[in-house]
Amino acid sequence: MSSNTETLESMCELIVDCPHSTPKWTDNGVIVLRNQYIKNGRLDLSDPSHTDEVHYQKRIKRAEPQAGDIVFTREAPMGEVCMIPEGVRCCLGQRQVLLRPKNGINGKYLLFALQSPRVQHEISWNEGTGSTVSNVRIPVLKNLNIPRHPNYEEEIAEILNSLSEKIELNRQINQTLEHIAQAIFKSWFVDFEPVKAKIQAKQNGQDLERAAMCAISGKTDTERDAFLKASTPEHDAQGSANVAGGRMPGATRQQLTATAALFPDELEDSELGLIPKGWAWKPLYETAGYVNGSAFKASDFSEDAKGLPIIKIAELKQGISAGTKFTRGNFREKYKIHDGDVLYSWSGSPETSLEVFKWFGGEGWLNQHIFKLNFVSKYQKYFAYFLLRYMKPVLIRTAQQKQTTGLGHVTVADMKRIKVPYPDEIMLEMFSSVVGPIYEQASCLQKQMNTLSSLRDSLLPKLLSGEITLGDAQTARADTAC
Repeated sequence: MSSNTETLESMCELIVDCPHSTPKWTDNGVIVLRNQYIKNGRLDLSDPSHTDEVHYQKRIKRAEPQAGDIVFTREAPMGEVCMIPEGVRCCLGQRQVLLRPKNGINGKYLLFALQSPRVQHEISWNEGTGSTVSNVRIPVLKNLNIPRHPNYEEEIAEILNSLSEKIELNRQINQTLEHIAQAIFKSWFVDFEPVKAKIQAKQNGQDLERAAMCAISGKTDTERDAFLKASTPEHDAQGSANVAGGRMPGATRQQLTATAALFPDELEDSELGLIPKGWAWKPLYETAGYVNGSAFKASDFSEDAKGLPIIKIAELKQGISAGTKFTRGNFREKYKIHDGDVLYSWSGSPETSLEVFKWFGGEGWLNQHIFKLNFVSKYQKYFAYFLLRYMKPVLIRTAQQKQTTGLGHVTVADMKRIKVPYPDEIMLEMFSSVVGPIYEQASCLQKQMNTLSSLRDSLLPKLLSGEITLGDAQTARADTAC
């Protein structure tokens, strides 16, 4: 394949700048797009912002966004794009431009072309001064040179979009799996639902174990009544039927019974308030071994990007990139990370940087401001991971209290001060048996997402430059199928 270029303006029927004003924010109404929702070609509306109808009408005077339009971010960040999906009524926020492809132009092809290294370089490069820029002016945007393949753009878009759709499907499945596991964690270790169910059953003269089984499986009152009615000794003896549903899909009665038996039927007073009888409480810092990364110096970096990557917060969020630093140095083994390690970033913008991560980027050296979690037993891993996820709001508030210039941090002293209920090893083992398969399935999907993303990112410039054929790209895509 060979290619020529056309200007972005020649491929669009509309290039419309956003209103240069701050939207009026409301609790509900019409969605206002914000730059933080747009990343890697994807629009994330999981936590949208809104404005009212009056201000919406003011913001769409130049053009009303419609499905298939492309939104381009002019700055903070610069050069991110997404496509407006079907069924979304929205308006532009700030520092955005609306692009509407002409009839006959494949919008998804244009979306991918704008993400290509060639076009991104042109976006960031100021020809007048020979330096990079932090924002894109409309005249520069209109004159961007977009690679064209008139006979192949549909196929190129289909190949790249199929990879993006698989990545998005994996992301949605992962989100569901994480929600299931987090709900189990909260039920057992925060709300103590099985314990409270036993206490209530004891007061009502009901079967304690069956009450706990209902709480563990997440059944409603109506479902619980039906479940208890069906739970005859004959059914209990069979033990093999999949009965749980809810929070523990596929669990058998035997598994539910064994799990329910581990929970006590009393709460007792502690420094934290009421916790299950026989449980301990621990500082958050003692729920795993927390090892802070090393403070690498410029002299540690290799000039030719050889050696192992230095993993900073940027790598946790985006993976290895052109901006990643590498080193040939040898450092203390405790700073080395491997696939499957659990990492926690404790410094940065509290709302966006304080996160727990699973690492699947291969061997590397851990930079400061990130903890690597080590575990005394294999059963600690799942508990510690979901504990940090649950504790995120508390840790964010802790960091915000010390926030300066947009940054905050959580110290070791903070983590020693924050206390949490802590079950015994048998309960940790049971939690691992329930949640471990969910965690590992999500990890497998995440690794596949990384592979698919790398493939898409490598195919994109090669397809647009004509370096590889459509057949080669199809073969590469087929090799990722599971």
